[in-house]
Amino acid sequence: MTFIILFEDATDADPDIRTTHMADHLRFLETHADRIRAAGPLSDPTGGGRDGLWIVTTATANEAEQLVRQDPFWPTGLRKSYAIIPWKQVFADGTRLIQPG
Repeated sequence: MTFIILFEDATDADPDIRTTHMADHLRFLETHADRIRAAGPLSDPTGGGRDGLWIVTTATANEAEQLVRQDPFWPTGLRKSYAIIPWKQVFADGTRLIQPG
């Protein structure tokens, strides 16, 4: 199954946490590239980074949650919360992936 994981960052987190742990976080993403298809920060209205999003393919939501909790960002206090949302892709690269009707 494919899931969207939306992360909410803690507003009171040390502003240097992301920079301090980024190399470990990126290595983690690379190690799990077979299941984490895409990842990146979202932006606030001023263009600053905040929160985050992953697109993950795992057998279950529980497996997706295990990835979240293994991410080096998780124990740092950067992430306040996350939501794991099942997602069905119906359009990609200009092509329908389903046929209506």
